[in-house]
Amino acid sequence: MSFKSDIEIAREANKKPIMEIGDKLGIPSEHLLPYGHDKAKVSQDFINSLAGRPDGKLILVTAINPTPAGEGKTTTTVGLGDGLNRIGKKAVICIREASLGPNFGMKGGAAGGGYAQVVPMEEMNLHFTGDFHAITSAHNLLSAMIDNHIYWGNSLEIDERRVVWRRVMDMNDRALRDIVTSLGGVANGFPRQTGFDITVASEVMAILCLSKNLEDLQKRLGDIVVAYTRDRRPIYCRDVKADGAMTVLLKDAMQPNLVQTLENNPAFVHGGPFANIAHGCNSVIATTTALKLGDYVVTEAGFGADLGAEKFFDIKCRKAGLKPAAAVIVATVRAMKMNGGVAKADLGAENVEAVQKGCPNLGRHIANVKSFGVPVVVAVNHFHSDTDAEIAAVQAYVAEQGAEAIVCKHWAHGSAGIEDLAHKVVQMAESGSANFAPIYPDEMSLFQKIETVAKRIYHADEVIADKSIRQQLKAWEDAGYGHFPVCMAKTQYSFSTDPNLRGAPTGHSVPVREVRLSAGAGFIVVICGEIMTMPGLPKTPAAETIRIAESGFVEGLF
Repeated sequence: MSFKSDIEIAREANKKPIMEIGDKLGIPSEHLLPYGHDKAKVSQDFINSLAGRPDGKLILVTAINPTPAGEGKTTTTVGLGDGLNRIGKKAVICIREASLGPNFGMKGGAAGGGYAQVVPMEEMNLHFTGDFHAITSAHNLLSAMIDNHIYWGNSLEIDERRVVWRRVMDMNDRALRDIVTSLGGVANGFPRQTGFDITVASEVMAILCLSKNLEDLQKRLGDIVVAYTRDRRPIYCRDVKADGAMTVLLKDAMQPNLVQTLENNPAFVHGGPFANIAHGCNSVIATTTALKLGDYVVTEAGFGADLGAEKFFDIKCRKAGLKPAAAVIVATVRAMKMNGGVAKADLGAENVEAVQKGCPNLGRHIANVKSFGVPVVVAVNHFHSDTDAEIAAVQAYVAEQGAEAIVCKHWAHGSAGIEDLAHKVVQMAESGSANFAPIYPDEMSLFQKIETVAKRIYHADEVIADKSIRQQLKAWEDAGYGHFPVCMAKTQYSFSTDPNLRGAPTGHSVPVREVRLSAGAGFIVVICGEIMTMPGLPKTPAAETIRIAESGFVEGLF
């Protein structure tokens, strides 16, 4: 069986001018700032004018733990948005922008797939509207101003050994994880150890994605703790007077990007914090704007529900006052088989027993999402190799968990293949059965918050943390940061911190290696196991096969 590739389908798209897409949402053309003919930013003035409007219903799309078999979370998010529009609902899609690092590494595109895609696909997966470059520049401007302040006399008495602000770039480059700067003598400053993270792990990214407007953005940037003095007094971004210039660099990046699906439905693509090392959701400003413009907003959270959904509920919804009406958990028969012990090469053969054996991973995600008080449906993203018996096994298992599994064929058929899920989502959302609440209160201690996530979401027996880490958490509580939520940084491939432990493991421990204060974003990053905040490229990176073909088109990205 031969299928068109995602990029072939995207190039055949019958795109409409972006002004027409804005018109669908009632956005006047003067409030759309075009980037070419098929993408535009929405002005802050227009967003401000929406304040008095009621909100639509928010639908979260999340997933099981990712496997090499692929799950299709973004594809399902786009498909469901198209499906809701198909059945007569005014629906808007909200997804994240793609990071260059994984695109040139191993991930490929991040705009959906098949006949459930957002376009223009190539631009979205490359430089798009330059938002990530602006975030990188703003972050590194602060880095430069810290070192410059120290060089010119250090009136703030920053302890060079306690500068906690690292640099970033939007590329996977393991050589930069741990470096020494300012070598070469007096003219170059004071040598010190530091390193680079990937841009999507930057606190500036998190701040942009959680800010309500430019004023809120500048305040949050000013709140960033960049260093400490010898007597452990914090030094803030505003102390080195970088917050104003950083806000100027981020002025345009703060405005949401409007694009369209293959079926010419509106989609906001804005922001992109990683879910395994950051909070994994698109921007608050895009989501809240979409809620004012549509009856339904379909958004996603990165990786599996143990990371993306937990952070969406405990960080984004808590901070933005959002109340999701329903959640969709994406699963595939192929992934169930992989969780059941089948090798990737053997996934084409029917194996009902392996499907049943792998289903507990899905079952735990269902129970976890339900524990937030949000009604759940499972979307079985259909592959042509799935058999009726395998699909029936997933549906029977999900029914035992008190939920429904609906087969979705949006990849092959677009909105026509996902109508059943769209109707089910509307039924759940309209029932008013959602009783959303985060799983821990603000006033709980930071270490207890870490334990709550580890035990209730990961089903771990214990959290292991050195005395120094516990003391650091206590010091932040004493400094007034105890009400912050925790942002867990761990592998996306398992409920545990061991990426090879598939299924629904129990009896494991969660080792905390490091904790970082994100005072501007308003959370504590908890780095668990071997997770890296600067990924490396694989042995054969995707970049090796990406090129411009004779036709002038990009080749090898998808």
